[in-house]
Amino acid sequence: MATGPRYRVHFARRREGKTDYRARKRLLMSHLPRGVVRASSKHITVQLINYDPKGDVVLAAANTKELKKMGWTRATSNSSAAYLVGLLAGTRAIENKIDIAVLDIGLHAHTKGSKVYAALKGLLDAGVNISHDPSIIPEENRINGELKGEDVSKMFESVSNKIRGGK
Repeated sequence: MATGPRYRVHFARRREGKTDYRARKRLLMSHLPRGVVRASSKHITVQLINYDPKGDVVLAAANTKELKKMGWTRATSNSSAAYLVGLLAGTRAIENKIDIAVLDIGLHAHTKGSKVYAALKGLLDAGVNISHDPSIIPEENRINGELKGEDVSKMFESVSNKIRGGK
């Protein structure tokens, strides 16, 4: 490790590879709530967050764990679950009078049709206005589970109707 008066130690979250501060600054300079999508190996979380100097404030949130209570019995880390959790977070955001946001996918790779963009599609369908390129959104049959079988698409319709009915 370099030492000396000209060596600068970076922030811990940058050293750990958790935060890209340049990207975060650009998102915060928009003065809009951030639509934060985070995907782990088991679950997907969508939050609408507003910046506060004392700490970010979560305005609306949803996690794929909540889909189990609505009747979702399939995997909670696929595109269908990502869409549903985005739809759920979006309906909660609309209820809290949040109708515009900017997408924050963190350090996730920008891959066309990924589950991060399936969550974006859910936010958009709920009524949250987020600037995006339409070509990155996954295809409709991938989102609603038609590629995986009829039982998934029926369950998808059931859960999405419960979410939409809760408006």
